[in-house]
Amino acid sequence: MERLALGDFELTVFSDGTYYLDGGAFFGVVPKVMWSRKVKADEQNRVVVGLNSLLVRTGKHNVLIETGIGNKLSEKMAKIYGQPAKLLENLSAGGIAPDDIDVVINTHLHFDHCGWNTVRKNGQVVATFPKAQYYAQEGEWQHGRRQHERDAISYISENYDPLIDNGQMHLLHGDQEIVPGVFANIFRGHTANMQAVIIKSDGKTACYISDLIPTTAHLDLTWVMGFDLFPLETIESRKSYYAQAVPEQWLTVFTHDPNMPWAHLERNEAGKIMVRGR
Repeated sequence: MERLALGDFELTVFSDGTYYLDGGAFFGVVPKVMWSRKVKADEQNRVVVGLNSLLVRTGKHNVLIETGIGNKLSEKMAKIYGQPAKLLENLSAGGIAPDDIDVVINTHLHFDHCGWNTVRKNGQVVATFPKAQYYAQEGEWQHGRRQHERDAISYISENYDPLIDNGQMHLLHGDQEIVPGVFANIFRGHTANMQAVIIKSDGKTACYISDLIPTTAHLDLTWVMGFDLFPLETIESRKSYYAQAVPEQWLTVFTHDPNMPWAHLERNEAGKIMVRGR
């Protein structure tokens, strides 16, 4: 758990634990001889990946961005990825109960980003955060429900359909301010409708950039994940993000970095994007 002030807001990272992804898939066409200098793989070529959720306390709302893997994976998927299920425990350790959450924002609906949206209770799937309003992009939901061969495994309808059915999940149509100072903005690439969450308070800005830049090892424009549906658009979206975030000194929050959940970015003398001070 890491915490800092952003203007009048307070930001806290809460982890759902770590899980495993294939290193080749995580770094796409980047050769292992290059990415293994930054991230070590095990004997099965798996790398350890973080599950970072961000709690934004605005003074009026408690906004939770992303809800990790949760605890509803099938036995087969749990063997492949792991199922740490630490988010609720870590929120509780930070003094946050499920009833304290007012808003939940999912950047997209892959199972490792919205797993704790819901829980199974008495044979039913219900909202983990019973008083919260949930937000995701309608285009993302429509894509997931089509169950394309390319990425059907990424979508588990129990994570969101019960919330749509009961009216708790609101499906957005493009960029929108969710609560004062908290904005959802689409950055295409990983999926067609993945949204980042931009937080602004008292002249300061942070951005939960999600899978556009999953870790600090993915800062290079061309280090694109094999999971990305539109890799060329990922590169263009990163360019657009860096063009604003670097000169304006935004804090970037990384969804999957197990060691560095957030950092300020800068360009070095060669023009490469780096974590500031490294």
